[in-house]
Formats: sequence, structure tokens, C-alpha cells
Amino acid sequence: MPIIEYDVYKQKLTALGPRLDSLAAALDLEGARREVEELEEKTNDPNFWNDVSGSQKVLQRTKQLKNKLENHQRLVGQWEDLTTLVEMAMEEDDESLLPEVSEGFSRLEGALEEANLATLLTGEYDNSNAILSLHPGAGGTEAQDWCQMLYRMYTRWAERHNFTVKTLNYEDDDEAGIKSAAISIEGENAYGFLRSENGVHRMVRISPFDANARRQTSFAAVEVMPEIDDDTSVEIRQEDIEMQVYRASGAGGQHVNKTSSAVRLIHRPTGVVVASQQERSQVQNRENCMKMLRAKLMQMKAQQHAEKISDLKGVQMKIEWGSQIRSYVFMPYTLAKDTRTGFENGNINAVMDGDLDGFINAYLTASATGELKK
Repeated sequence: MPIIEYDVYKQKLTALGPRLDSLAAALDLEGARREVEELEEKTNDPNFWNDVSGSQKVLQRTKQLKNKLENHQRLVGQWEDLTTLVEMAMEEDDESLLPEVSEGFSRLEGALEEANLATLLTGEYDNSNAILSLHPGAGGTEAQDWCQMLYRMYTRWAERHNFTVKTLNYEDDDEAGIKSAAISIEGENAYGFLRSENGVHRMVRISPFDANARRQTSFAAVEVMPEIDDDTSVEIRQEDIEMQVYRASGAGGQHVNKTSSAVRLIHRPTGVVVASQQERSQVQNRENCMKMLRAKLMQMKAQQHAEKISDLKGVQMKIEWGSQIRSYVFMPYTLAKDTRTGFENGNINAVMDGDLDGFINAYLTASATGELKK
């Protein structure tokens, strides 16, 4: 009996071979190898380190390309090892290896699916780190609590994918929830995956803050931007920036309320406001603000095809009914459903624990095939 099951896995593995070859072609691994050679040749130039910013970009690009090559080679290695294991088990008619084969094949298939998904990330900034800003809609404490739940959801998603999460700003409320927050999620393709989360998120539940235990609907806006280097086509003139310093509020350690380390930057031409109070140093908080401001202005420019900063006009998301990209229902039933793709997950607790890959995959696939609902 086990010989039949092993034969099924052998056929499945044989079918995966061409998919690995197709993936290599889609990722242009040959082109990646050539580019790595060219970039490494640059590092041999005696003047390479004279341009610190330029040299860092070369090293970062080299690392990204090598990661791409190593990830595919890892998949090929898993496929080869599993094929060998199946053949060995068939020869010895060893039933004890069946669980290992089954688990290994599931892992390989999942990894291949994720790698194929990465081929859909063709945007200019898709391989960049991501900056997420979260803002509650109308509704007071209930909306602020929902905003905090989303904050936790995205940090859990990042942890699942071994991304690095850095809090740029976090303003909590005296009663519950957060007034606003911003986080940086660092890792290859972080923005490419998370850009699908940009928009208004709606929650329906029995509010724990309502003495009458009534069902309430809350909204929160999630803004996703790529983290961008200094030398972009967006010019930020210092004379256009108004800087305000203030004392940090809320849970933030011993330094809170002792020094005016929190920073708020206002970009006068566009009205964009960013703030950071997480760092102890005013200088570090200003750096965080500049990072967020640069990302926001680049996103606005891309959306509006503006040629000059002075032409940019802020587009405000309406954080209300009818504008949501996804609904999360906790009562009377449990369901998270995306309005753009129709993808849904009835395990709402898993979703809130960061199980977002189904939504992200559906969005990227629909975008690539032109089936995304507006």
C-alpha cells in the first residue's frame, strides 16, 4: 500500500520540476547572476567607497539579487532531497518515511506558491520596505480600539514572515486604543505584499465599551507607503517644512513627559503632517518623520502624476461606510471579506493573528489578471 502512495508523490514531484524551471525564467535568474557579477566588479574599484550613499545602494542591490538566487536554489534543493527520499522509500518499501514525505511536499508546494507570487511584484518600489500609518475613523474609543487591533494584526503578519518591525509613532488613548500609529516593516518585498492593505478597514462587533452591549460598526484607515531613499525625484526643501516639538504622551517609558523629544513635521505645500514620539532623541524622531514624509510625498506624486511638489494636493480617505476595502465581522457570525477580490476567511481570530496571506495573494493575482474590483 505505501508503494502506491509514494508513487503518487513521485508523480507530483516530477510535475513540480517544470514549475521550478518556469519560476527561474520568470525571475530572470540568469539576468540576476549577470547583474551580481557587474555589481561585484564595481566594489573592486578603488574609489568605490568614496560615494557612501552610492556604495550602500550597490551593496543592498547585490544582497537582494543574491537572496533571490539563494531562495530559488533552496527550492531546487528541497525538491531534489524530497525526490531522493521518495525513491529511497520506494526501494526499501519503508512505510515509516511517509509522514516525512507528506510534510516535506506540503512545505515545498507552499514555498513554491509563495515564490510564484513574488513574480507578480513588478512595481518600481515593490521590493522596498513598507511604512504603515494607521488612523481611527469616527467613533471614539471603539474606533481607536479597532485601530490598535489592526496594529497588532500587521505586526503579527510581519513576524510570521520574519520581517523586522520598527515603531515610528504610537499615540495611545487614555481609555483604550490608539489615536494614530506608524510602523516600518523591513524585509524584501514588504511593500509589494502590503500595498494591498492600503485603504479603509471596517469592523462589526458587540462593543465592549457599550454598557448596553449593542452591535457597532467601526472604521480605521491604513496607509501603506514604500520606504524611499533620499535621492528621489521628490525634492523636500527645508524651507517648506515647519517643525514642532512637544512632550510625548502615553506609554513610552521613563522619558515620557520629561523632555520635548517628540517631533511633528508639517509640509506646507501639501499640508501633509507626520509625527514621531517613539525615540528618546529629538534627532531620531525627526529622522523618522522625514522618512514618513518622503514616503508620503512619493506616494502622492505617483498617484497624481505630478511633476512638482507644488502641484501635489492631498487626497483624503473617507474613513466611513461604503469606502472600505475589507470588512471584519465578529458578530452575529465571524467572517473577514475583501470587497475588491471577494476573498474571505471565516476564521476571524486567525486573521487578527496575522493570517493575511490569502487576502494578499488574491489581491496580487486579481491585479495581475485585471480582475480587481474598484
